[in-house]
Amino acid sequence: MEFLVPGVIAMSILFSAVFSGLEIIWDRQFGFLKEMLVSPVSRLRIMFGRCLGGATVAVIQGLVVLLISLLVGFKVTSWWLVPAAMMFMFLIAFMFTLFGTGIASLMEDVQGFQLIINFLIMPLFFLSGTFFPLEGLPKTLATIVKVNPLSYGVDALRGTLVGLSQFGLVKDFTISAIVVIIFLAIASFLFSKIEA
Repeated sequence: MEFLVPGVIAMSILFSAVFSGLEIIWDRQFGFLKEMLVSPVSRLRIMFGRCLGGATVAVIQGLVVLLISLLVGFKVTSWWLVPAAMMFMFLIAFMFTLFGTGIASLMEDVQGFQLIINFLIMPLFFLSGTFFPLEGLPKTLATIVKVNPLSYGVDALRGTLVGLSQFGLVKDFTISAIVVIIFLAIASFLFSKIEA
């Protein structure tokens, strides 16, 4: 349980965060996006606000999973690191909310969005060490795991909640923050080009 719970928390955050991009497609189909885009607020602020909202909902879902796991016997090794775990939950949530928003900015229908997201997210999810240890992987898989940004989020949650960290918390934070900045730049560019 100590190994699996951080992965399950990351999984719940990941799927909630990525699929928050669906709201953009729904807003486009119902005409609400057009009303937002003609407002005097910049597109960057609109996108940033939507992503913060989606990330907040995803973090709350992750906290609910953590609370339920505590009720069924999960033990946190150091309660002093729980605020750091929440920070990493937010980094994961914000990273993949930006990812979902960027993809949704390119899409016009819900079915296409779900198809592309599932095609991209499932490999990221299964190759992040969510459900299995990262030691002893073949070289090809080990390289993919190191390139996968979710691997560092899962590792950070495992490090802060149960004290098991493959990469180290400083490296987890650094790479996660860099990926968030990259995804923010990409999502901002794609959202700025969106047409309602």
